[in-house]
Amino acid sequence: MNRRQFLGLTGILAGRVLTGAPERAAAAGPPQISPDAVGVLVDTTLCIGCRKCEQGCAERQKLPDRAFEDMSVLTTPRRPDAGAYTVVNRYYPKYVAPGPCCDSPTFVKFQCMHCLDPACASACITGAMSKQPGGPVTYNVSKCIGCRYCMMACPFQIPAYEYHRALLPRVMKCTFCFEYITKLPRDKGGLPACVQICPTEVMTFGKRADLLDLARWKIKNKPREYMDHIFGEHEVGGTSWMYLASDPLEKLGYPKLGTKAAPRLTEAIQHGVFQGFAGPLLLFGALGGFMWLTDRKGKAKHDSSEKEGGR
Repeated sequence: MNRRQFLGLTGILAGRVLTGAPERAAAAGPPQISPDAVGVLVDTTLCIGCRKCEQGCAERQKLPDRAFEDMSVLTTPRRPDAGAYTVVNRYYPKYVAPGPCCDSPTFVKFQCMHCLDPACASACITGAMSKQPGGPVTYNVSKCIGCRYCMMACPFQIPAYEYHRALLPRVMKCTFCFEYITKLPRDKGGLPACVQICPTEVMTFGKRADLLDLARWKIKNKPREYMDHIFGEHEVGGTSWMYLASDPLEKLGYPKLGTKAAPRLTEAIQHGVFQGFAGPLLLFGALGGFMWLTDRKGKAKHDSSEKEGGR
């Protein structure tokens, strides 16, 4: 393709965009979630910090072995990483619910929240992250290009990158034991590993709608033990993992978040840019303009040389 053809093609494509020939992009709606979508309710008042959930997760997912009986790690807040999909932290928040002051610690489990409208899936440009109608947010390594946009988008800072793997690194996070909960009955392992192994039944697995009913029942019947708030019911559009606690979750390691899902704020812009090849057209236009300027300068120089030669 010569310059004239390139500039002509650029003009045609730009004209199609300006005249509205491509369909205008519209923001995609939130993922379609099944009424039977599952979730987990975490009752932090029952957690004893035994770290069995960490152990069960590591064994099922074949993650690096750790000294799970070592409780000294609880002295420093931790985050899930490429070798640990879930961690337990210990906090000593001021007791704010009605009742006597409590000096005993609160233990809180962290993992992917499997948002109903996940920012990681919206940010992923290849579809490697996707929200399943049944609840889990899954990861397809064969589609991943390692851009790590999911890591930047996550409001809970959960996805972790395998920086130590020079070849074929992956983005690692809790899988919700997707392959187990969708294929096996509960009595044969069809539960998340952390839920199955927990000795004090901190976590309840089931339909999200039923879990919300259970959480409200607990708050109503034991108002002195729980904050009147279900963390994850509405935060960032709602999450599949939800929490009950005797203190605000903001004091227990979780960020203070609004109810608006991040993708609803960004997808209108994102789709407006990429739909109709707007991104490539901008690049074509910039290159075309540069080539036009250089071509014009070259002709002017050539004409000037001819005039001088004619003298």
